Amino acid sequence: MSVLFYTLNSNFIDITIKKMKKFVIAIHGGAGTILRKNMTSEKEDAYHEALRAALEAGQDILNKKGTAIEAVTVAVSLMEDSPLFNAGKGSVYSHNGQNEMEASIMEGEKLRAGAIAGVKNVKNPIQLAKSILFDDDFVYLLGHGAEEYADNQKLEKVADEYFQTQFRKEQWLAAKGEGKVLLDHDSDKKFGTVGAVALDIDGNLSAATSTGGLTNKKYGRIGDSSVIGSGTYANNNTCAISCTGYGEFFLRAVVAYDVSCLMEYKGLSLKEACEQVVMKKLVEMKGEGGLIALDSTGNFEFSFNSEGMYRGAVGSDLALKTYIYK
Repeated sequence: MSVLFYTLNSNFIDITIKKMKKFVIAIHGGAGTILRKNMTSEKEDAYHEALRAALEAGQDILNKKGTAIEAVTVAVSLMEDSPLFNAGKGSVYSHNGQNEMEASIMEGEKLRAGAIAGVKNVKNPIQLAKSILFDDDFVYLLGHGAEEYADNQKLEKVADEYFQTQFRKEQWLAAKGEGKVLLDHDSDKKFGTVGAVALDIDGNLSAATSTGGLTNKKYGRIGDSSVIGSGTYANNNTCAISCTGYGEFFLRAVVAYDVSCLMEYKGLSLKEACEQVVMKKLVEMKGEGGLIALDSTGNFEFSFNSEGMYRGAVGSDLALKTYIYK
């Protein structure tokens, strides 16, 4: 966005073009086989409203000159609070009937990061990851240790019952009955991970991702969402990335960092790098899913090789819009 300033004196008119700094935030609520024929209008409206609420909260932070870190944290927290997504309250059940969550966050100025996995009873896992980001002693905490750290940070804890929605319980019982590990919705293969990327007016990028993982997962399985470089990455010199998909493929492909590397070392644009990783590399590996991406000039991409992705964006010169289908 540019504004013209005119200065008049007796001899000339001085025209100065002054750049106004911009902000952008983009979010996702999972990708997968999301088909219009499988959705009711009420369910569509509910998803759009949840996405809008998260975007508006992030926009409010950025509009008040808040940081990208704060913006992605509040946006992801709101999606964690919604039972519509596989994160926080809406997290799926693991094999032992518990809700084991993971999350990560990274900022692009100093490359600080925070990540947690195998966590129970923490109401907003992304807020725990954010606390770790500001602690120079850690990057990644697991299980009971992460929960103890949450207590030390005085983060809100909730009882098991908070996460135990009937819909997720039925998914888990069905998966156990079939002896399978299932995606968020096995019938339509949806990955309900949530995430956000943001650029603040100081030119700093940040990315955050949160998930409950796979239904009926065993042995403390961890996906890409809490792994810096695979599910989340941010670097002011390149981009901010948050991924959603079948975690094993995103781990093997180091997806988030791969996009950044293509920009940094090969000089690809954000769009070109996303296309290379999501539409070529992952497809060849038979890895389904997608990502949201944002560069330091405010360009953003929704890149996914599935039928749909819950997503949206808003910025200082960008009207708020949300989408579901391809």
